[in-house]
Amino acid sequence: MKTFELDPRLEADTLPLADLPLCRALLMNDARYPWVVLVPRRGSVSEVFELSQDEQAQLWRETIALGTAMKEIFHGDKLNIATLGNVVSQLHIHLVVRYTDDASWPGPVWGNGSPEPYELPLQGSRREQLLAQIEGLKL
Repeated sequence: MKTFELDPRLEADTLPLADLPLCRALLMNDARYPWVVLVPRRGSVSEVFELSQDEQAQLWRETIALGTAMKEIFHGDKLNIATLGNVVSQLHIHLVVRYTDDASWPGPVWGNGSPEPYELPLQGSRREQLLAQIEGLKL
């Protein structure tokens, strides 16, 4: 089995949060949306079906637990969960809290406007909120 390495594009676009039992949780560096990316720490995996059944179940547990917490703490109207992989083939899941009045609503966040990198104060508070939730997850 190949060693896990984070795709350089994901590394460039995100800020590290925490390692969950299966996934590395990353904060997308776009302050327009509360947006986390989960990346299973498995080498050379690009599709969910390439994970074992136990890993697939764990991926879903982590996705649902973190997504539920994110929607609640950020008071979202909707939670988008997506695995695209057309640009970055490494398996990763996007968790994006959406609001009916956000700039991209009701369309997808991809291709709408330009990312707005976090300023340090907001980055710090967003990371603290997410880390507090991650620490309390039952995974």
